[in-house]
This record gives sequence, C-alpha cells and structure tokens, in this order.
Amino acid sequence: MPNRNEEEYDELIDFDIEDEAWEELESTEQTAFLAHLIRQGETEMETETSLDELERLAETAGIQTLGRYKQKRANPERSTFFGKGFLEDIAQRMLQAKADILIINEELSPIQARNIDKSYGIRVIDRTEVILSIFHDHAKTREAKLQVKLAELEYQLPRLRKLWGHFDKERGSARSRGGSASRGMGEKQIEIDRRLIRSQIRAIKRSIDQVVQHKETQRKQRDNVRKICIVGYTNAGKSTLFNALTDAGVLVQDKLFATLDSTSRQLKLDTGAPVVLSDTVGFISRLPHHLVASFKATLMEVQNADLLLHTVDSGDDRMDYYIDQVNDVLAQIGADKIPQILVLNKADTLEKTFRLFVAKRYPDAIFISAKLQENLDDLLQKAQDMIFHTEIITLHIPYDNTALVAKLHELAKIHVEDYRDDAVYLEITISAEDRHLIKDYIE
Repeated sequence: MPNRNEEEYDELIDFDIEDEAWEELESTEQTAFLAHLIRQGETEMETETSLDELERLAETAGIQTLGRYKQKRANPERSTFFGKGFLEDIAQRMLQAKADILIINEELSPIQARNIDKSYGIRVIDRTEVILSIFHDHAKTREAKLQVKLAELEYQLPRLRKLWGHFDKERGSARSRGGSASRGMGEKQIEIDRRLIRSQIRAIKRSIDQVVQHKETQRKQRDNVRKICIVGYTNAGKSTLFNALTDAGVLVQDKLFATLDSTSRQLKLDTGAPVVLSDTVGFISRLPHHLVASFKATLMEVQNADLLLHTVDSGDDRMDYYIDQVNDVLAQIGADKIPQILVLNKADTLEKTFRLFVAKRYPDAIFISAKLQENLDDLLQKAQDMIFHTEIITLHIPYDNTALVAKLHELAKIHVEDYRDDAVYLEITISAEDRHLIKDYIE
C-alpha cells in the first residue's frame, strides 16, 4: 500500500499533467551543435541522412542547428560516449559559436551525460530527449499527455543525479561525528525526487490502464466492425490520407509527430458493412523502447486492426529504410502478422522511370497522392477485397424476391441493375460472408 504522502501526491497528478512544462527544452529559441558517432560499416549517405533527421527533430523542438560533427569509433566511449579530443574541440567550437546545447544522435547513459557536462562544461541532451520534448509539445488530449508524461518520468528517473549533483560540487565530502560520510543536499533531494517520481509513475500507469480497459470494452462492443489503421514513418502523409478518405479535418502539418492521438472515423465501403479507419502516431528510427511502451493505449488501435495501410513517402530516397523501420516497430508491438497494404504516397512527385522501378520492386503496392486524392478508389477497393474477400457476381433474382434486391443495395456495390421481363439482373460486388444470401440466384 502506498503511504499517505504518496496517495496525496497521486491525487495531484491530473492537475500537474495539464500545467507542468518540460524543463530541459522549455525555451523555443535555443541553438545547438549536433554530434554523431559513425560505426563500422555505416556509409556517408546513412550518416548524413540520420543527421538530417536529427536536425529536423531539433527544428521541430524549436532548436536551431549551428553545426554538425562526426567521429568514427568502433564503439562509444563508456564514460563520455565520444573521445576526449573530440569533446574538447566541440566545447571550444560551441563557445566560439555561442551554441547552447550539444545534441547527440543516440540515447546517452546517465553517467555519459553527467561526465560530458562535468568534464567539458557542455550542456548535452540526446536524441531521446529531443523526441520527448516534441511529444510533450504536441500532446493535446488527456490520454496523450498521460502517455508522454510516463515516458518523460521513466527517462528522468535514472538521470536525477545529473540534475541535483551541482548542489554537492562545492560542499565536499563532510564527515559526521560518528565517522561515516554524510550525504549532501543533492543526494537527499535525489531520494525525495525518486520517491515522488515513482509515485507519479504508479498513478499514471493506473490511469493509462483505465484508458486501456475502456478501449478494450469499446472494442468488444464493436467486434462486428472491421478496423483499418493507417501506419507509417512520421511525416509520410498519414493524416492527409486520413482526411482524404474520411473528410475528418485532422490537423496536417509539415512537422514530425504532428499526430500523437489516434483519431477514428467511419469509412464507407461498397459492401455497406461497418468499417472504422484510424490515424495513428508516426514511427521513427530508434524510437525509444520506453516511449513505445508508454503509448500502449494509442498503439492498441494498431494491434487490434484487421488491416494496416502502411503509408510511405514514395519520393523519399530512404523509402526502403523507412519501410523496414516501421515493420520493426510493428514487430515490437506484436502487429507484424496483421495484413497490410503498402501505400506509396506522394506518387505525383515521382518521375515516370523511377515510378516504374518502384512498381517493379513493390508489385503489390498501391500508388496514390493523398494530397491530390489520386487513385484512392483503387486503394479502397483493395482494402475492401482484403478485409471482406469480395468478388464480382452476376445474379438473376425473381420478382417475388425484390426484398433481396433492396437488401443488396445495403450490403453490396451494385454495378448493373436491369429489370427485365423475367427477373432482375444484377452485377454486384459482395463480401464472402454475405455470399450465402445470393447463392441460389447466381448465374
């Protein structure tokens, strides 16, 4: 059982979640150097593309990039990630350029971040912290705020020594009368903060579990409803596609992680059967594992889908890499066995020769332009075929069963309807599960 203070603190969680600011990156006018460690086998193009993405992340977080630096190493330095000479040079260049922070293109261990700060006077943050800052700024609903806050706290918990160590820098290691070492203010504050953070984590997890239970109840209530989920790398055009298919008016921005909450709308297909389409948070390479875990409530939409629309920016040079990254995350959350359609978006930007090359590489993919709403009918037809296993059938229905004709207008897509002397002739697209209704009238 939590003690009284923890219970009282837990009651404040909802209020704090609305008002608390992310302390590390709260300023929107900061400057930074970017640093990347090049491992064996990494190509120059891979390095530059990864740094381009980090710069885009920094820009989305409100940070201006002043310089980019790389070091080749077989493995990171255990205590400082980079080598001594590299960090000394970076520190000097940052001083000259008046750069505020150094952003490292991987997740640092707590000891590495502390040592870089302490030994070189560099304020350092890592890729994960930048992503968390963006998520914090883009979280609008209570569900998203809870999930982001949980990820922030789990990231901060092992790093409290970095935040409070400055209290003890000038105090030295004093001795008590009994001869044992006394703890400084920072050590005492770390213990207090750890208890408070663990209390927050417990309270937020309970709230998220309630959201998950609520969504599970909703899912069971609509088990007869088919579910389609749009997934893809961040900024692939998922929300634009969602709007094009549903007229939902979801916010579309040319920014990373513009969508954090899953949004669902009813989708009208030819069969007339109920279908729900959901837009989800974008994936990204090296997405922190604890961030994925924190977003379990949102990712339930993906896990429970009957079909995934794996949306890709077909004009991006790293399209193949992004496809692999998304599939890796899908495997991580147990959604890799769900049927998917590869949706090659922004096809209007492709040259004809390159489009033929991509089509040969991905023969089952659908080329579309969500922005121009091109080829969406083909996408919907393929989605319908995969979910309902539809087929085109020609029927001959006697006039004494015109009630069935009326019903087929609800269940199927009518291509031809001809009232002849002897019967009603129909050509329809119908799902496999409704085929039994018309089996006696198939020509």
